Amino acid sequence: MNARRPSRNQRAAAKPAKLPKPPRIGAGARLGSWRDQHLYGLFSSLGRLTARPLATVLTVAVIGIALALPLLLHVVLDNVRAVSGGLREAREITVFLDPKVDAGAAAAMAADLRRRADVAEVTVRTPEQGLAEFRQLSGFAEALDVLESNPLPTVLVVAPASATADAGRDEALVAAIEADARTDLVQYDAAWRRRLSAIMAFGERAALALAALLGLATLLVVGNTVRLDIQGRAEEIAIMQLMGAGNGFVRRPFVYAGLWYGLLGALLAIVAVLGVRIALGGPLDHLIASYGGHVTFRGLAPLAALATVAGGAALGWVGAWIASTHQLGRTA
Repeated sequence: MNARRPSRNQRAAAKPAKLPKPPRIGAGARLGSWRDQHLYGLFSSLGRLTARPLATVLTVAVIGIALALPLLLHVVLDNVRAVSGGLREAREITVFLDPKVDAGAAAAMAADLRRRADVAEVTVRTPEQGLAEFRQLSGFAEALDVLESNPLPTVLVVAPASATADAGRDEALVAAIEADARTDLVQYDAAWRRRLSAIMAFGERAALALAALLGLATLLVVGNTVRLDIQGRAEEIAIMQLMGAGNGFVRRPFVYAGLWYGLLGALLAIVAVLGVRIALGGPLDHLIASYGGHVTFRGLAPLAALATVAGGAALGWVGAWIASTHQLGRTA
């Protein structure tokens, strides 16, 4: 017995109905949704930080101190570099002549040196000029009055001809001056200047190493804080994941919380450095003025302040991203 074939209407009814295609979302709408989600994550994370002020203040204070130490060292090195710049560039050779050399012989030696190609200028300081300068700067004017004669010799200040430091040429000039019978002592602090340059280079390298270590400490502080926050909201995160929220959506508020931690810590570090500068600037100026000197100390440069803010925010972002990614990966 042949089975009855279904009719055309029955066959049409048996076919599954085609669902309507979802409307296409334009690039502008997707961009607006992405922006709204990030703005929500940015400000909602700030709201969570303000909801627990004590924990936030403690975390920001630790980050601020960690960032303030290398920043303060940078300011100190910047001022030392400015003060010592003139000392390192000073290349004059001070020649103390034999006390038996009279003014005529000193002038003849100065003329001989001026004829050299590696000498730019020679300045003659007579014993009388040296004694007057010493009287003015030393503060022992009354003690100098009891001297029966002037014990200071004639001094020649020789400026090398080369505009830039040339250790070989300068040392050859020093050796030639020392070989002259009229010379008693030659003072040329090339070794001291090289030592000063080495000290400055070591200080800069130490500042970079300290900044790297404390930057790593900032990463760990932010990462541990975010990890504890994720553990405290484990049930809320589990419900969000059951409802279909991806790790990126769940992670976003925690990453922005790390950004806020780093940003606020960097601002606190800048305020701390400015406070130290104000607290120590006055006493230090009085101390230098008591020795008859005058030095204008530099504060925190705007570029260094901007770099600190950007670096602190970046460290907070990276630390929070690493901790949240690791923690959410374990709960997935």
